[in-house]
Amino acid sequence: MKYALALFAALLLEPLADIHAAERAPSPSKLNVLLIMADDLRDFGGAFTKEVVKMPNLDRLRARGTTFERAYVQYPVCNPSRSSMLAGLRAEQTGIVGNDVPLRNKMPDIITLPQLCKDAGWQSHAFGKIFHLGGGKNAEARQGWMDAGRSWHTAQAFEATPLGRSMIEGRNVTGGALNWCSWGAADGGDEDQPDGQIAAATVEMIEKLGDAPWFIGCGFMKPHDPFIAPKKYFDLYPPGSLKTWRDPADITPVRKDAVGFGAYGEAFAKFTDQEWRELFRAYCAGTSFMDAQLGRVLDALDKHKLWDNTIVIFVGDHGYHTGERQWWNKNTLFERSCRAPLVIAAPGMNGAQVSRSLVEFVDLYPTIADFCGLKMPHAAAGTSLRPVLAKPDATVKDAAFTVVFRGPKLSAQSVRTARWRFTRWSDGQTELYDHERDHEELRNVADQQAAVVKELAIRLQSLSKLSP
Repeated sequence: MKYALALFAALLLEPLADIHAAERAPSPSKLNVLLIMADDLRDFGGAFTKEVVKMPNLDRLRARGTTFERAYVQYPVCNPSRSSMLAGLRAEQTGIVGNDVPLRNKMPDIITLPQLCKDAGWQSHAFGKIFHLGGGKNAEARQGWMDAGRSWHTAQAFEATPLGRSMIEGRNVTGGALNWCSWGAADGGDEDQPDGQIAAATVEMIEKLGDAPWFIGCGFMKPHDPFIAPKKYFDLYPPGSLKTWRDPADITPVRKDAVGFGAYGEAFAKFTDQEWRELFRAYCAGTSFMDAQLGRVLDALDKHKLWDNTIVIFVGDHGYHTGERQWWNKNTLFERSCRAPLVIAAPGMNGAQVSRSLVEFVDLYPTIADFCGLKMPHAAAGTSLRPVLAKPDATVKDAAFTVVFRGPKLSAQSVRTARWRFTRWSDGQTELYDHERDHEELRNVADQQAAVVKELAIRLQSLSKLSP
């Protein structure tokens, strides 16, 4: 592609058709795996409420698969969440609790999910952000994070073109206090932005591989900050058309390091209604832009009639606050940060299904291994979701767990059950929210539910025994 900055972190060791010996190559009947990730995409309440943001292509995928309304990440930040998901282990096991360390630095010998398929004979290719792309401000500096040669035969990163970096309108809503907190309606078309290039490269690889079984990671960068998208996607949301969140007056205060901490909290506390509206409009524009690129990939599956032999997984790497508790970000243990989008369309399973069963992102590794007929190379922290895909009201677990760290010593662990969210900080403070009465977790009832607190505290003890 003319404008893609495509960096191959590893060269093919042999020509594409001959990478694996014939005796190791799976037959064409083996399932393809398409893992599509969106960056910082929240679940808008329920199942991607269409009244909030326009996502017609995700609706297309939902019509073919199962939407999981209670899917929870194990750490609500990009690198820890993706590392956990792709290793099939909890953050307490990987040791990855920040955006500054690649998975291989902590677990050099781990067999990742795409590597499991690659080593078994699948073609394996990544486009955009599947593993976290830390370690630098440009695609070249991010090369070592992609894990090409181990997890992938090839991995490519992308950057906006000069035209795509030209903003028709936009600004930094913090006056420069937070460099990332900017929005922009960009000049140019879809392929002047990384997500458009990622979609094009994904489609190109699908067509190139033909009948060769493959595992493709399609990692969209949006709606992650900076909140930039081509102007036509801003036009979907005229100024004043969106309603932003307002915390009620009687919300239970929480500790400063739970939410609203640091320079971020200081900046958000100064926001006017106008700043919240501008950011939310830009977030929705970026989400619709990402959804349009998803549509291009789904079109390729339609065109080449791949639905009967491809398992498609769409995930957001964690949730996101868009004003709840005056927070514009992730990295909290509230529902908005811990719950993330998950849709799976698998051959042989019914479409247009919605499940309220509790599931975790560590369940994706054993699910793919199950469908692909591959043996888990290490003990799984999760369990296969095949029973839920076959019967949406099936139960594979009764709790989901998430952890955060605040510096080297202070941490907090949270458990979500069908009714409750219980959070315990390492210094002993606790929070309990009743989802039967309080879906937005506005009122801490820990001091009113001693028996529930005791029961869920015991559930969290199992996590304290885990170690990297």
